[in-house]
Amino acid sequence: MKRYAQMIVKLMKSEKLYASQGGPIILSQIENEYGMIARAFRQDGKSYVKWAAEMAVELETGVPWVMCKQDDAPDPVINACNGRKCGETFKGPNSPNKPAIWTENWTSFYQTYGDEPLIRSAEDIAFQVALFIAKNGSFVNYYMYHGGTNFGRNASQFVITSYYDQAPLDEYGLLRQPKWGHLKELHAAVKLCEKPLLSGLQTTISLGKLQTAFVFGKKANLCAALLVNQDECEATVQFRNSSYLLSPKSISVLPDCKNVAFNTAKVNAQYSTRTREPRQKLSSPHMWEEFTETVPSFSETSIRSESLLEHMNTTQDTSDYLWQTTRFQQPEGAQSVLKVNHLGHVLHGFVNGKFIGSMHGTYKAHRFLLEKNVSLNNGTNNIALLSVMVGLPNSGAHLERRVVGSRSVKIWNGKHSLYFNNYSWGYQVGLQGEKFHVYTENGAAKVQWKKYRDSKSQPLTWYKVSFDTPDGTDPVALNLGSMGKGEAWVNGQSIGRYWVSFHTFKGNPSQIWYHIPRSFLKPSSNLLVILEEEREGKPLGVTIDTVSVTEVCGHVSSSHPSPVISQRRKSHNRKKHRHLKHQYDRRPKVQLQCPNGRKISKVLFASFGTPNGNCWSYSVGSRHSPKSLAVIEKACLNKSRCSVPVWSKTFGGDACPQAVKSLLVHAQCS
Repeated sequence: MKRYAQMIVKLMKSEKLYASQGGPIILSQIENEYGMIARAFRQDGKSYVKWAAEMAVELETGVPWVMCKQDDAPDPVINACNGRKCGETFKGPNSPNKPAIWTENWTSFYQTYGDEPLIRSAEDIAFQVALFIAKNGSFVNYYMYHGGTNFGRNASQFVITSYYDQAPLDEYGLLRQPKWGHLKELHAAVKLCEKPLLSGLQTTISLGKLQTAFVFGKKANLCAALLVNQDECEATVQFRNSSYLLSPKSISVLPDCKNVAFNTAKVNAQYSTRTREPRQKLSSPHMWEEFTETVPSFSETSIRSESLLEHMNTTQDTSDYLWQTTRFQQPEGAQSVLKVNHLGHVLHGFVNGKFIGSMHGTYKAHRFLLEKNVSLNNGTNNIALLSVMVGLPNSGAHLERRVVGSRSVKIWNGKHSLYFNNYSWGYQVGLQGEKFHVYTENGAAKVQWKKYRDSKSQPLTWYKVSFDTPDGTDPVALNLGSMGKGEAWVNGQSIGRYWVSFHTFKGNPSQIWYHIPRSFLKPSSNLLVILEEEREGKPLGVTIDTVSVTEVCGHVSSSHPSPVISQRRKSHNRKKHRHLKHQYDRRPKVQLQCPNGRKISKVLFASFGTPNGNCWSYSVGSRHSPKSLAVIEKACLNKSRCSVPVWSKTFGGDACPQAVKSLLVHAQCS
């Protein structure tokens, strides 16, 4: 551990990367969430934390060290918070000399096969960040701000290939709206409070049972306030002789202790719809070739053991796959039952070369039983079990004690049980296709490919096809919705594991589309190779798609603050924009923008008044301006971006000016 830490720090210092050397690194972390497992090591855990902290400090980086989720981080190492609700749950620094730091603000969470994605709203993230800052938080780091892809076999156990796709920038680098825009507004609002926040002067004022004002600075011209409402209902509060209506579970940011620049529950940012468009269908049987793995017999294996071996120690992570085979004599043919107790991820069973069935565990329950009826031959019989891992264990104490593999194997013939735990077993690490690298141009030439056949009696088939790169710059994705479980390669690069057949409790695959970076692609004749473990996979349903934002929507009421970004921009250009009325500047607006050079080609819905619903489901309400569509089309059609104030005069007046009005606009980008 010490050698590793010394090597990393030496490397950083050699490139002058620490802030103390004029570089960009302002903070270093030693260990990660060790507090979650320290108890398993008792006193040794406590001693290790103390040792790790001292060792890190002695490396003299010139910047502070932190320990995440380590309440007892020894001085001067800073204890930091990780989680979704650190604004509410963080107990604070364990010393008055340490700042409050939020090292991982989880914008979503990693997703495992069989689980639905965790959707965290923009409003919730903004509320927690603002609350953390109100309580003297001095640093917030988002995990993740940009989603990504677990290419190859990099995903940990049962974790899907897509990683944090719900982040403000999604897996493909596209803006996840309104999350991205709402946080950008929050950051701009906090920036407006910069001087009072950094004054070091803070007072807390109770405004009600669940309402609090956090006030920074003490001079009238140097004052900022965050008005917090932790109630699930809206509340009207009095602050500095003014009345403020606070939305449920929200925080209003007042950079001058007077005017509301931002409210965490009121989203000015647009909502966007991401779509995938099939650009090339690989539906012709003549396009595909296939190569089926052979089931090894005991005599064909090179590793032997008189007992069942553990999977990870045997494969050494060189492959997800481990064949384990044995053979036995049966005096007469019989119908029997094969039972395998397995601790791990997936198991495929074969008797005398024929597939008998599969079973798998889950992220939370690894142990399972494969129990299948089998027909035995009179004479020698072969059992072959293919143990499959879906990623390495990723957390917890005593990882070195984790066991994956078959724990017991027996056959029951109706009268007697035959146990195979202490039989002679033969092992083969990996598949033949992996050995020959059939997913590359050179490797594909080393095996005999056949024409595609639609019917399958055996699993473990490799499929090969070529495709051209879609025109344009939109991200590319492989639609594997018709497949079962396996891995896919493009031009020799693995784009990750897939497991479409493992459905969530809602009956949905955890992931269908798999990111192909354009850097992996050639203009034409790209080699796609798919390893399909199951018999049910249908490669003729595979498509090459592009991913883009095709629709945008804004829903803003007259009670919303005006957009912070435009406020800041105009405050920097006051002389230039003196002719603009301040009142117009301060109005809330619906702001729409199409990405990647697209323009607003059609207004799908527009209503100023009291529209029902939200951007995903809407209708005209009891009050509706008949000019709504015409006004929006004039302002927005054939433009890449547009801004429309939520103001009755824009829409021809208002018979009921005291009522709160809203503007909901849904538009198509082309």
